[in-house]
Order: sequence, then C-alpha cells, then structure tokens
Amino acid sequence: MKYPIQKKYNSFKERRERIRDSKPPVNKRIAVPSFFTLMNLFSGFLAIISISEGDLFRGAWLIMAAGMFDVFDGLMARLANADSDFGIELDSLSDMVSFGVAPGFLIYNFSLQEYDLLGVLVSAVPPLCGAVRLARFNVNARLQPTAGYFTGLPIPSVAIILVAFFLTFRDDLYLFDFFKNGVNTVLIPLVVIVSFLMVSTIQFEKIPRFDKDSIKNKKWSFLLFFIYLILIVTFQEYGLMAVILIYILRAVITAGIKFFSSDYTGEGEPFQDYS
Repeated sequence: MKYPIQKKYNSFKERRERIRDSKPPVNKRIAVPSFFTLMNLFSGFLAIISISEGDLFRGAWLIMAAGMFDVFDGLMARLANADSDFGIELDSLSDMVSFGVAPGFLIYNFSLQEYDLLGVLVSAVPPLCGAVRLARFNVNARLQPTAGYFTGLPIPSVAIILVAFFLTFRDDLYLFDFFKNGVNTVLIPLVVIVSFLMVSTIQFEKIPRFDKDSIKNKKWSFLLFFIYLILIVTFQEYGLMAVILIYILRAVITAGIKFFSSDYTGEGEPFQDYS
C-alpha cells in the first residue's frame, strides 16, 4: 500500500525524468573552453576598472591578456571537441566587453576626451561596429560557417591594434607635434578605418589549425604565422602593431585584386543573413 505522498513523489519523479529525457544532451566538455572565455571577460572587466582609475598601461595589458584567453578558449574547444551554440554566444558577449568596450574606453581616456562629445562618439565607434560584427558572425556561424577565413576584421584584431598604438606611442607623443591636433590626427582616422573593416565583407585569414592536414596544406600560412611571432617577440609592441598592419594590408590588397580582376563575377561572396 502506497501513501498519497508516495504516489505524488513517484508521479513527480516520472515527470521530471520525462522532461530530462526530452531535452537535448549537454556536452559537459564545454566547461573547459567556457572557463577561458570567462577569464577573457574577467580580464576585460579588470581592464575597464584599471583605465577608470587612471592606470591605462595596466588596462592595456589586461586587454592583451583577454586576447590570450580568447585564443585559448578556441584552442580548447577544438581539442575537447566542445564547439557549441552556447560557446559561440558566451564568446561573443565576452568579446564585446574585452575587445569592444574596453579598447573604446582606453582610447577615450588616452587622448579623445579633450574633444568632449566628438571624443565620445569616436570612442563609441569600435564597440558599436563590433556589436554588428559579432551579431553577423553568430548568424553566419550557424547557417553557413566558413573554414579558412573571417568575414570582416575580427574584433580582437581591432582591440590589439588600438592597444598596440597606445603602448607604442604613449611616451612618444612628441612625434605627432607637427600635426595641428597631435596624436588624434592619426588616431581618429585609424579608429574609423579599422571599425569600418569590421563590418566590411573583406575576407581575413584565420589562424591555422595545428593538425596534420593544415600543416601539410597550408605551409605558407604556418611560415607567415611564425614570422609574425618572431616580429612580436623581437620588437614587442612595435612588432605587434606591424604584424596587425601587415595582416590587414594583405587582406585589403587581396580583396582589391580580386574585385578588380577581369574574371570577377561576385560568386563565392561571404554569406550574410541579418534576419
């Protein structure tokens, strides 16, 4: 004989099991890359705090640390076979803070605050364009993922070039004294250009995967990747800025040659869906 409370408990237990069985299975491996993604977000948060306290140098390196965690979360997702929609969304939310808001806040406090409202608007361009870039990436990643390239300049690259600009010239602002508006004469066009490239349809090459097929089929990409590393290690912030500029110029020149070639038909353009 079962008491009424036992019947209710059994009924509740059966209903809970049915609900659990109806849900798609959860890949518990996503916890590994998600940890690095959250460290990316945490680094961006700390960067904003440091910049607000006036320590722009520490804030800049915290943005760089966020970039390191961003690389590791993708690497761990591939190694653990833990790619998921959850990971894509979490990664984009973290990137928005670390590579959109934090760099915008950095350049505002660096030199753009003297322009009041104009400085605010220019500083807001990277996070605004970054939000569009990330939303487009999330849609395309589900509907038609691309294996070898990004459509539009990745938002971490924009953050790196802005941080590298600050680290390179923060103590050498006298180099821009012959311009009427000093460093802002260069910084403002740079911000606008890299932000435009984020929402463009220019194809930017991805970091090659470290597997047998990629090493065999993309020897030139690996050679270039190691040359980039040597430049960064040797020349530090100057090398970092040079590498990003080379990366951008290669993509822009390649896109220009493709566009103006006589056999260009528009086929194979990056798929986009803004619905």
